[in-house]
Amino acid sequence: MNKTIRNAAVFSLLLVLALLVRATWVQAYEGTALADNDKNRRKIIARYGQPLGDIVVAGSPVTGSKRTTGSDLAYQRSYADGPLYAAVTGYSSQAYGTTQLEGIYDKVLDGTDTRLKNPVDALTGKQQQPGDVLTTIDPAVQKAGYEALGDTKGAAVAIDPETGEILGMVSTPSYDPSAIAGTTDGEAWKKLLADPDKPLVNRALRQPLPPGSTFKLVVAAAALEDGLYGSVDDKTDSPDPYTPPGTTRVLENENKSAPCENATLRTALQYSCNNVFGKLAVDLGEDKVRAMAEKFGFNNSELDVPVRAYASVYPKDMDKPSTAYSGIGQFDVTATPLQMAMVSAAIANDGVMASPHMVSKVVDADGNTLNSYEDGASQRIVSASTAEQLRSAMVTVVDKGTGSNAQIDGVEVGGKTGTAQHGENNSKTPYAWFTSYATSDSGKQVAVAVMIEDSGAARSEVSGNGLAAPIAKKMMAAALKS
Repeated sequence: MNKTIRNAAVFSLLLVLALLVRATWVQAYEGTALADNDKNRRKIIARYGQPLGDIVVAGSPVTGSKRTTGSDLAYQRSYADGPLYAAVTGYSSQAYGTTQLEGIYDKVLDGTDTRLKNPVDALTGKQQQPGDVLTTIDPAVQKAGYEALGDTKGAAVAIDPETGEILGMVSTPSYDPSAIAGTTDGEAWKKLLADPDKPLVNRALRQPLPPGSTFKLVVAAAALEDGLYGSVDDKTDSPDPYTPPGTTRVLENENKSAPCENATLRTALQYSCNNVFGKLAVDLGEDKVRAMAEKFGFNNSELDVPVRAYASVYPKDMDKPSTAYSGIGQFDVTATPLQMAMVSAAIANDGVMASPHMVSKVVDADGNTLNSYEDGASQRIVSASTAEQLRSAMVTVVDKGTGSNAQIDGVEVGGKTGTAQHGENNSKTPYAWFTSYATSDSGKQVAVAVMIEDSGAARSEVSGNGLAAPIAKKMMAAALKS
């Protein structure tokens, strides 16, 4: 054979072999990645080729699917009471992807989860009927919180202290997920992104802000657990006014006439005495306060409910003045409404925190359980004795102190107000907080935290009792009635 022809034949054979190797590599090793790529149009067509599974609240779906026309995407996601449940469901958009429960359980909801396929379907590649996600949300609690928050910028979370079930999760201003579910909703999407109130942000989980005086519950728990004081009725060593070591700046009390000098923890919580808790934080030291905060859930960057919450933060490496201000929930301390609801829930549940979660089950089309979250893990945060004393002091706050607007006739209600400074030298409108629990005569309990980021009210009218406590009251009453 001619040498030139032989070389050309060998080269051509090598090219064929290279093509075969490349094709095998793409199909055998890269096929799954390419099939799962979000830019793969076939994946989107398959997802919306049949009705999606539903997210269910109290036995009724709050999501649906509707037929489309003039598109290769046969179905589009729809929502019942979309703005009411947006902080729970998130959105499923043909153009902008998925978030919240829609995103976490997207394979169950579109029928591609391998647990939904029987052996025959696995061999044929047939897409199985989608499953459903059953939430722990109580519609009465959710509605009470949503309507009470109204047009304000804020959030609220309600938890069953014994089980950890999230009964309500509201973030306002909200949005309608149906408005961005299709492929031609670009203007609605741009409007949401441009809105300065950021309606797409789930403030209940992902807007950590200074918790103000609600954090004093954590400091009080640390003082009792450490043995710095044996009871909420022991007198503290707390001069008024109090100047933290290393500074000449006085830590002042909002209520100048309050009996805060050497006040007991009960009185200090009742009147929200800054001097007491600032000095407590310094006396304990930042490490002990941080250790207690972390027991309650602060500094946890992997808190999944199952949507991941942003970490609430208790900082490190503070000097003593900064430590004093951390004791009243200021400086660089931040918390989400979920976190502050967890604090009250643990105190209400005799010092034990049940893992918070807003999904009870994930099921297939026949109702068979794929995942169950009914028995969430729990851990002891403080002793039963400490929890009992803190509850007693929280009841005093509501019955005789700064949390009077949370009172419910015939119900034990304990709470703590907070008004957190905002802006340089407190130049902007403060944040209003309230964290609480309620126990009915039958023993049924609920814990609620409310955060008002901006109500539009005048600065002088902003307070945890005035703005946040009435919302918590309505959610607690709805939970106990359900």
